[in-house]
Amino acid sequence: MLVGAGALLAGMRLLFGKPQLRAVLWRMITLLLVLMIMLSSAVFCLADYMIGLWIPEGDGLLSQLFSWLAWLLAVLLALVSGIVAYVALASAVAAPWLDTLAVRTEMMYGHTAVENQAGWLQQFLHSLANSIRPLLVLLIWAVAALLCFWLPPLATAIWVYGGIRFLSFELMDTAASRRGWSFARRKQSLNDNRWFYLGFSGLATVFLLIPVLNLFVIPAAVVGLSQYMVKGSD
Repeated sequence: MLVGAGALLAGMRLLFGKPQLRAVLWRMITLLLVLMIMLSSAVFCLADYMIGLWIPEGDGLLSQLFSWLAWLLAVLLALVSGIVAYVALASAVAAPWLDTLAVRTEMMYGHTAVENQAGWLQQFLHSLANSIRPLLVLLIWAVAALLCFWLPPLATAIWVYGGIRFLSFELMDTAASRRGWSFARRKQSLNDNRWFYLGFSGLATVFLLIPVLNLFVIPAAVVGLSQYMVKGSD
């Protein structure tokens, strides 16, 4: 887990420390900001709806304790939902810039890298297509969470784990696509390096909850994972 978390932090340092990477970051930052604002509004509405369903009526001490717990879990569930939506959409709309980040990161370590020459629409659709099967897997976790809907702690835990696993697929998409990995190959990598990706995506999830910092998580993840994979192949 610590290695995975370290890879994300290394990506963040490189992203801000290297002029050639910062130049790409500033091209996409406005788009990421617009997406974040839109989805933050949706998260607020979802959290408000969940709180209305889960908070019990009553003025007793026990009711107040349950109300605080329900409020906390509803907000957490809504935030994870917003993170999943943001990462899936942002990775798709920013796909060409993320590919450029990966190329420049690989070249920094002496690897010959060719940038994807496909147009924005083609790269956007390719990224969305790569999200379909992970989304179907996430849907299974969502169904499991819904079956435990009236047990908020269990429902939230199931949804958080499913969300982190989905993020692992999404955050590796650029590096994996550049290597021509199929869904099966990506799943094998996740299973073989379970603790690495749990640390990598777990820390990414925490950073995505922090305003302003969350805008840099996806670019940093692409840089960090590209660096990790390139150094691992040396």
